[in-house]
Amino acid sequence: MKKTETKSTVLLQHHLKALRLPTILAECEQVAARCAADNVDHLGFLLQLCELELIERERRAADRRLSAAKFPTYKTLDAFDFKCQPSLNKLLVTELMRGEYIDNRENILLVGNSGTGKTHVATALGIAACGQGKRVRFFRVTELITQLMEAREERELLRLKKQISKLDLLILDELGYVPTSKIGSELFFDVISTAYERLSLIVTTNLPFENWTEVLCSERLTGATLDRLTHRCHILEASGESYRLQDAKRRRRKRSSDDPATTK
Repeated sequence: MKKTETKSTVLLQHHLKALRLPTILAECEQVAARCAADNVDHLGFLLQLCELELIERERRAADRRLSAAKFPTYKTLDAFDFKCQPSLNKLLVTELMRGEYIDNRENILLVGNSGTGKTHVATALGIAACGQGKRVRFFRVTELITQLMEAREERELLRLKKQISKLDLLILDELGYVPTSKIGSELFFDVISTAYERLSLIVTTNLPFENWTEVLCSERLTGATLDRLTHRCHILEASGESYRLQDAKRRRRKRSSDDPATTK
């Protein structure tokens, strides 16, 4: 009997590996013992194993989506202090975290001064989208334009554009920090135009819309870009003081209060 059980176990392990069911392979004996102790029938035993496999498979898929998104840092909305940025619409941000804007092919524009948490919110929205099964990619605008220009020179532009077109959400961070060349502006607009009503975009910028020409170097391209981005769009404004500036002020006040010479 022992030999038969050993043979069955070996065959089961072989079949589970062939079927690519690693979680069932790892958990089957432990779950079998627990089900036997709880008097769970065979269908209940199979159900538990399938649930474990699906949960682990989804976890691995979510990890792959997070890795493919290439977020610079891991940021969640729980870590965002809305009290420091009361101008930001917390209710709308919370609603957008549900991800319905992606299903509706809507865009999000985050506008505000440097250090007001725009990238944090954009990243949190992207990470939430990954958890909802969406394909996401994060680019700094200068990084994307550089890759587009390199792909153009190497005759790989079509391949890069095809990769972008397969996304559900494209996040473009820090529009406005570095002016682009004429070719760079045209390639950037081409991405916006290709994405229009096919996938959702999140764009963060420190520039008011009327100043985008400073970056895109053309009133015609600026108008066409804004026309596509602002159609079916949620605009979030962060007009508060920079987090970093607030933090520096807090540290300076703390040093002053801790220094006996300043309290005399």
